[in-house]
Amino acid sequence: MPTPVVGPELSNRYAEFDPSAAPVSAWKKYLGPVGVVLAVLVNFGSKLKFIIAPALKFLPAILKTGGTMIITIGVYTSMWGWKYAVGFVVLIFIHEMGHVFAARRHGVAATAPMFIPFMGAFIALKDAPKNAVVEAEIGIAGPVWGTVGAVFCHIIGAYFDVPLFIALAWTGYWLNLFNLIPVGQLDGGHVVQAISPWLWLPGFGIALWLALTNGHFIIWLIVILAIPRVISLFRPRTDEVQSFYSVPVAQRWRFALEYFGLIALLVYAMDYADLSLMHLQEKGGGIESTTPPTDAPRKL
Repeated sequence: MPTPVVGPELSNRYAEFDPSAAPVSAWKKYLGPVGVVLAVLVNFGSKLKFIIAPALKFLPAILKTGGTMIITIGVYTSMWGWKYAVGFVVLIFIHEMGHVFAARRHGVAATAPMFIPFMGAFIALKDAPKNAVVEAEIGIAGPVWGTVGAVFCHIIGAYFDVPLFIALAWTGYWLNLFNLIPVGQLDGGHVVQAISPWLWLPGFGIALWLALTNGHFIIWLIVILAIPRVISLFRPRTDEVQSFYSVPVAQRWRFALEYFGLIALLVYAMDYADLSLMHLQEKGGGIESTTPPTDAPRKL
C-alpha cells in the first residue's frame, strides 16, 4: 500500500491523536490526576457501601410511606387545616407501625404503611400468620399502639390547655374503637378469631347497621368484604382450618380481656375527651380547625 505523502503540519496533527505516536509523558500528564481521583472515589465508595446499600434497599419503602403521607396530609389540610391534618396522619402511622412491629416480632414479613386519603392506611403481610393467636396479636397491636398515641395527645392537650391535641385524641379513640368492630378485615375481625370466630356475626350486624344508617361507601365495602367470612362459619372445617383456630382456653380468655377491656377503655376515653374539650371551651380556649372528623369512619 503506497504511503500517503503528507506535509509537516498534517503529520504533526495526526501524531497528536495517534496513541502509538503520542508521547507517553503527555498521557501521564493528563490521566494522572484523573486516576488519583478515581482511586479516591473507589476507596471512599467501598467504605460507604455498608451505608448506601441498606439505604437503597429501603428507599422504595421510604418513598412509598413518606410520599403517601405527604399526599394524605395535603388532602386533609384542605379540609381541617395543616395542624390537625399532620396530627391525624401521625396517629394513623403510629397505629400501623404497631401492626408492623408485631408482625416482625412473630417472624411475619410486613410492608411499610401506605396511606390512602379518606381510607386511612394499610400494611400487607407477605407471609400468612401460622395460627389464630399470631393473627390476633398482630391485629390488636395496631389499636393498642393507636390508643397509646391518642392518650399521649390527650395528656399534652390537658397539661398545656391545647384543644387541638384533645380533639386529635378524641379522633384517635374513635378510629381505634371503630377498627375493633369484629368484622371482615377490620382489626377486630382478626382479633376475635382467637376468642371465637362466631363473633363475626354480631360484628357483621353492627357493620350492616352502620352502612344502612350512614351509607358511606367505606362501610358498605367492609360489609361486602365480610360476607365470605360469615358464610365460612356455616361450612364444615377442614383439619387445617380446625388446627388454625385451635387456641388454648387460657389464651382465649387473655384475648377476651384485652379486646373487650380495650373497647371499654376507648369508650370511656372518648367521653372523657368530650368533657375535656367542654372544660377548655368554658375557660375560653376556642378550637380552631380541630373539629373531629365524624363524616365517615376511616381505616387506620
